[in-house]
Amino acid sequence: MEKDCVILSNKGKWGDQGDGTYVNPVLPGDYSDPDVIRVGEDYYCISSTLHCSPGMAVLHSKDLVNWSVIGHVVDDLTQIGPEYRHDQMNRYGRGVWAGAIRFHRKKYWVYFFTPDEGLFVSTAFHPSGPWEPLHHMWETAGWDDCCPFWDDDGQGYLVATNFADDYKIHLFKLSDDGKSLLHDSAVVVHQFKGSEASKLYKISGYYFLFHSEVRRESGQDVRVVMMMRSKRLYGPYEEKELIHTHGVEVDREPNQGGLVQTPTGEWYFIGHQGTGGYFEGRTLHLLPVSWVDGWPIIGEDTDGDGIGEMVWGGTKPINGYNKTILTVNDDFESPILRPHWEWNHQPRADKWSLTERAGYLRLYACLPSDKYDFFKVCNTLSQRVFRVNYNIVTAKFDISGMVEDQEAGLCHFGQTYCTIGIHQRQETRVLKYNNSGAIQWGPSISSSFIWLRSIWNLHGENLFEYSLDGEQFISFGEIYPLGWGHYRGDRVGVYNFNHEREQGYVDVDNFNYESGTDTVQSSE
Repeated sequence: MEKDCVILSNKGKWGDQGDGTYVNPVLPGDYSDPDVIRVGEDYYCISSTLHCSPGMAVLHSKDLVNWSVIGHVVDDLTQIGPEYRHDQMNRYGRGVWAGAIRFHRKKYWVYFFTPDEGLFVSTAFHPSGPWEPLHHMWETAGWDDCCPFWDDDGQGYLVATNFADDYKIHLFKLSDDGKSLLHDSAVVVHQFKGSEASKLYKISGYYFLFHSEVRRESGQDVRVVMMMRSKRLYGPYEEKELIHTHGVEVDREPNQGGLVQTPTGEWYFIGHQGTGGYFEGRTLHLLPVSWVDGWPIIGEDTDGDGIGEMVWGGTKPINGYNKTILTVNDDFESPILRPHWEWNHQPRADKWSLTERAGYLRLYACLPSDKYDFFKVCNTLSQRVFRVNYNIVTAKFDISGMVEDQEAGLCHFGQTYCTIGIHQRQETRVLKYNNSGAIQWGPSISSSFIWLRSIWNLHGENLFEYSLDGEQFISFGEIYPLGWGHYRGDRVGVYNFNHEREQGYVDVDNFNYESGTDTVQSSE
């Protein structure tokens, strides 16, 4: 990548193409561990959020291609446990893992496990919320990937994987209110290397147990999508592979997700590209589903072996809806955070405000639990990055409220981090670039406002810039490769803390995120 961030690739297409077709991924960002349902003519999807708060994102679509985030199930991660608090932040890569959403008794139900604290459930009358406070169904560790199912007689069940016990998939009965497990009813219905991602369906008189597991294909271990089928809930089951998985370089392992049927009878699979390591994380894709001899085939069976292959595009299921706008620019006029934002762990509620100064996000500086660790900064607000041809984030800061030893600015973080910000020391505000501890100091800044900018391309090569007037931007720092970390794609956002004391604040005037498929170059 040249210093000016010129992007020459013509790749980066995604989602609705505007001509009745779509390209995978339908969302080129980190919408991991999806599950999907249809209620009437609306589709709802949930996505795991791990250590980010609020937790368990809820998305909405009218056509299975264009999706938007409408809320979260968990408004406060400390409902799960104290390790998610701003003064501990000890659950990177843990927290809200894969779950399932269902519509039952005129309410929406979401069940999920955290790997350390156990099983939780919440309900709502509308998927955008409000969701009731989490109900802790089972305090345990080593379980994941659960899904509820209510049979024709009204009896509820839950499937889940005990990954700590050789990945055994268990089937439990639920209590009548859906909020307790009948532990004496537990039966192991399947076990194989890495067997998880379970969903339970009843279709045309058959019980179908969807799951993924790790198998040896083409000389490598890959995660493959499997289905078990039986006329009886407790089996015996027969099993079939649903889609070939060829690995990172070919299809990025489509696996975890859910089946959904349109009002006109077509079936689709909403899932994620399960291979980690890409800076944008595990992206959301849409695959057609066909039925042959009573079995679903995900993707296209190109060689006639009864097993599907990854599909990178096709005809939209439903026409007439506008293309997704990936990002929502925020002027912070709303008194509540918009749903595309998530904090890094649970923030200090008294250290930020959208109402103290109307039209601004005020971030008060606090002392991290470890002042040498960026990942312990208590109030870091971020959102997903996307992998398209160009991405430009520009944030305007009012830094007039800064005090000695305070630092604030724009950040990227995954396994590593990189920041551009203002650090006040010896009564002087100085521009600072920090690439995971490798620091470059810039000029002193005497103005009350500064604009900080991040530009990255299809390859995740990022360059920071700054401006004192919002018009002329100057490059600062080295190129930083965005990366994956803690089972999450890279995040971009704003941060503020004080190295020595609980003093100072900054006001974020606006946060603008432009993205698209055209080429772009920096303003240098």
